[in-house]
Amino acid sequence: MLGSYRSDPGTIKSLLLNMPKRPAKKTNAVPQTLKGWQQIGAFLGEPPSVVQRWASDGMPVRKQGGYVETTPEELNAWLGKESGKPVHVATENTDLTAELKRGLSFIRHEKPLKRQRKAKP
Repeated sequence: MLGSYRSDPGTIKSLLLNMPKRPAKKTNAVPQTLKGWQQIGAFLGEPPSVVQRWASDGMPVRKQGGYVETTPEELNAWLGKESGKPVHVATENTDLTAELKRGLSFIRHEKPLKRQRKAKP
């Protein structure tokens, strides 16, 4: 059967064009809900033991049966509150240009700190 297709390149081309497309590869999008210490730790870039310690110190997590869950938005808000500055964990889907603009805007509106000069001996 393939022998007849080899003689007519137009037939091969039409077969290839009419083939069903492969589904697009899944990207590593951040889920709306992070479930379990592993996912939360991967989002924050920390091992599960550190994330568990942070949870005992007030990081927002909810216990759902045998696992814990939280959202990226809750974690970003908590990180910003803990640091005193707006924080956003960058992921593959994050618009880095928008985040840079947001950070620069924050710095521009923050009161400049007065530099203290050291007295000469």
